[in-house]
Amino acid sequence: MSRTRADTSRGLFVDALASYRLVKLVRDDRIFEPVRETVVDRHGPPERSKLSYLIGCPWCLSFYVGAALTLCRGRWPDATEAVARTLALSALTGLASQYLDQR
Repeated sequence: MSRTRADTSRGLFVDALASYRLVKLVRDDRIFEPVRETVVDRHGPPERSKLSYLIGCPWCLSFYVGAALTLCRGRWPDATEAVARTLALSALTGLASQYLDQR
């Protein structure tokens, strides 16, 4: 079954939001703080470690998250859709909350 342009655009939008949420999760969320601290403890500060730099750089991290989402969509499309949609909804909720809290 071929995909329509709308399906492709929707999938890209969902994946973009999912990627944004995953980057925020790894880079900023408290739940990932122990992981970030462990990486810095083992590999050194971002100035000396590419891995420590990677987990703090949204541009760098988003490349790898986007690549992983793309690969997962090809290998496990249904599971990836469910996870990506959940992450996209989380991203939209967080963005809406930030916007509304500023009003």
